[in-house]
Amino acid sequence: MKRINAPRRTASLSAQLVDSLRSHIASGGWPVGTRIPSEQALIEELGVGRSTLREAIGALVHLGLLEPRAGDGTYVRSSSELQSVMVRRASSAQRNKVLELRSVLEEYASGAAALRRDEEQLQEMRELLADADAAAAGEDGAAATSVDALFHRAVVRAAGNELLIEVYDYLGTALTSSLGGLGWDAEHAEDHARLHRRLVDAIEAQQAGDAREAAAAIVRLTRDHDAGTPSAGEER
Repeated sequence: MKRINAPRRTASLSAQLVDSLRSHIASGGWPVGTRIPSEQALIEELGVGRSTLREAIGALVHLGLLEPRAGDGTYVRSSSELQSVMVRRASSAQRNKVLELRSVLEEYASGAAALRRDEEQLQEMRELLADADAAAAGEDGAAATSVDALFHRAVVRAAGNELLIEVYDYLGTALTSSLGGLGWDAEHAEDHARLHRRLVDAIEAQQAGDAREAAAAIVRLTRDHDAGTPSAGEER
């Protein structure tokens, strides 16, 4: 049977620009949370017309990668469509469901990290713990949340599973967005710090079971703090 010849199509300039800007964002050229250059600056840099640029920016806004803020420019919201989707999905889910997902990922990653980590990765975890202590001492909640997210990503990277790392990187923003703003009191903050030290100690000692238990305990502490109850079974 004779095949039908498909029509030849050339991508429009705006579509090419969408692909170019999307690649730029994905590669970290414009990190998440930063404001992109002004419209005029982009027109001059890219050599495109205003309508072409606006069409491309509008498409990236629709995809969830960019976010316009009235009177303040346009900001990078996420590095990929999947990350954007996960942020929206997590924000609409029950908090305990997000915690359950976090527990599954981080328990496995912590056990694997204990078996596969190298000295450089272990040192990074120790340094992030020190940063977390400094943020807690300064009562800087935003910094504490940011450092905590970096710490757990470091543990996941040490697990050495590229697919897990990629999935967690997509989910990381969603988890942080959904679970941020915990507002620890002094007692919970100390328990939180102690459990993180326990996790790193287990990873350093290459005790996979202890690492998984510590990771699970961190999530339980968050869940119990959410519920306003003490963390049952946890040592003080």
